[in-house]
Amino acid sequence: MKASTDVLIVGGGPVGLALLLELRYQNINCMLIEQSDGTVNDPKVSTLGSRTMELCRRWGIARSIREVGFPVDHTQDIAWVTAVGGHEIFRVKTSRSHPSYTPEPDQVCPQNQFTPVFLKALQHEPIYLNARLDRFEQSDSGITAHITNTEQSYVIQARYLVACDGARSNIRKACEVQSQQYHETTVFQSVVFDAPKLAEQLSDRNAMVFYLVNPTLQEPLRAVDGKGQYRLILKPNADGQLRDPEEAVRLAIVINTPINIISNVPWRLSHRVVEQYRQGNIFFAGDAAHTLSPSGGFGMNTGIGDALDLGWKLAATVKGWAGEQLLDSYETERKLIAVRNLEEANANLQRTQSRVIPPAILSDSPEGKQLRQQMAIGMERSNVRREFDAPGVHLGFRYESPVIVSEADPPTDNPFEWKQTSYPGCRAPHAWLEPGKSTLDLFGHGFVLLSFQGDSECDRIQSAFQAKGVPLTVHSIAQPEIAGLYERSYVLVRPDGHVAWRSDRLPNNPEALVDQVRGAIR
Repeated sequence: MKASTDVLIVGGGPVGLALLLELRYQNINCMLIEQSDGTVNDPKVSTLGSRTMELCRRWGIARSIREVGFPVDHTQDIAWVTAVGGHEIFRVKTSRSHPSYTPEPDQVCPQNQFTPVFLKALQHEPIYLNARLDRFEQSDSGITAHITNTEQSYVIQARYLVACDGARSNIRKACEVQSQQYHETTVFQSVVFDAPKLAEQLSDRNAMVFYLVNPTLQEPLRAVDGKGQYRLILKPNADGQLRDPEEAVRLAIVINTPINIISNVPWRLSHRVVEQYRQGNIFFAGDAAHTLSPSGGFGMNTGIGDALDLGWKLAATVKGWAGEQLLDSYETERKLIAVRNLEEANANLQRTQSRVIPPAILSDSPEGKQLRQQMAIGMERSNVRREFDAPGVHLGFRYESPVIVSEADPPTDNPFEWKQTSYPGCRAPHAWLEPGKSTLDLFGHGFVLLSFQGDSECDRIQSAFQAKGVPLTVHSIAQPEIAGLYERSYVLVRPDGHVAWRSDRLPNNPEALVDQVRGAIR
């Protein structure tokens, strides 16, 4: 059998599915192959960040994600404890208030629950499960991929191939693309277990995440689904052998509660970013492009950001209005963000792993009490909350590339001093235009020019975009509070919702502006 497509996606994890969602949103002919049957047994990722949830809103699945996600009545507190049911050292209480900077707050939802939502939204799309990429060839005309599934072998001709095939990407290896290691690789093991009575037994001492602070265990134990399933992360024994999972869980939980071990899986935590995100018409996204610590929940969300950036640029190229440099800007924009998020995640990891814990911390003695009090003071001063409340990491990243019209005096790169801004390269600010309608809902299929001076003077810039075949919609907004948030009279926003240009005056040479933002200027 032979088939053809514009974009072939290899790998049906969250990033591959997100890319397929974005390409179908952009009405691009594409296909996805996945070597498994699509079933996700390990819960894996737990939190979809606010930017990912904004994209789920874009794709029409945000409500479905929330319906299958963490129960709304389950606590989302974070607690540092000597053991679950033991001494509590410090607690971060969380509120369920809706932040002003996004229409879609983050959502706790393990991968085995949100993947079926993605698949249902894509149920009429060409997804081939149990399909293995045996080999591929690249030529000037595109990619020839040789696929085998349980029934037959076939060949797919594609203009572009996107590797979403994970940290051990066979496509990346075949392309001989190297990745840079930023920190030492560490082996952990993941123990998933059921403890159906634990939450009830803990009562108001319950939490969503427990950080274990004792001489034996210094890893997190977290609720997976809010319904009695948990995950304990462990370091293996000094000789590299996996620890006994039930024994470890009994050390982590000191109250008598029934448990049932579901899985005990080793995994390697690496901190890598590929040296190049593109080789010809082959692109790397998600774990195939970068791996980082799960501390803070940035990994999968970074990969889905790749899918958005690459998706609209592939769509623009397939539709014929992109310049030759637009696809190159994928690496320029996303690689810096991967390194940034990798370092933030590692800082969270090191803050947890670097503590020296004296045995007395477990005791009821005055010494033990004093140790716990001193540690709580240190946690307060070091602001451990930042790992769990980091909107600047999820939303505050800024692209720098030739397809963005830069300005002087950029905003701070410190994600914990972030505030919404229309500075070029940043995500355009969210504000409610009317109940239920966000400014973000205006962005998606083409460029959008937001005018806070009316649209009577915009004919020339509209004509310049039209002449190049670049879709542009002008929205005139007469709400002063939104105008103040957007900071300039005119703000040009890309299909991915990032600002490409802004000014208090319309451009003297709109043709040059169009060519720059579509990647047609070298």
